[in-house]
Amino acid sequence: MEMKLELVPPDRKEVIDHLMQFYLYDFTSYLDMDVAPNGKFHNYPDLNSYWNNRDGRYAYLITVTNVPAGFALIEQLQNSLEGDYYMTEFFIMKKYRRSGLGTWAANELFSRHRGNWKVTQVSNNIAAQVFWQNVIRAYTGGDFRQKTRSDNGQISQYFKS
Repeated sequence: MEMKLELVPPDRKEVIDHLMQFYLYDFTSYLDMDVAPNGKFHNYPDLNSYWNNRDGRYAYLITVTNVPAGFALIEQLQNSLEGDYYMTEFFIMKKYRRSGLGTWAANELFSRHRGNWKVTQVSNNIAAQVFWQNVIRAYTGGDFRQKTRSDNGQISQYFKS
């Protein structure tokens, strides 16, 4: 399985927009979301800022044998007590889950962006929580901290890459 992680240039941003539909569909299991009257989910807020305002925003495409298999959106935080980087969104298509692709891609992203990280999961997405706890525990040798927000129950991991 040939895995790749590449920054998406502006002329290929539609691939992230298309994969975002699957990502948002997956989130209907965890959040109260509906499609618009045209049958598509509403556009992801500020997605274009990953190309229009490139500074500190990174859109990565994850491929398997040159076929789109997922994506990651990363934001470099400015003057934040939360960390240097935030895993804004991370998605692996169901076909490729439990294949090692997500773990490989996450580790690759952490290594490319050295610094303090924050990764967050919604409160009722137990599968994502387990995935990130396992990935971050293995990556850091257990050197991370976890917080749960009292207002919405979201769980975040904090660590250094």
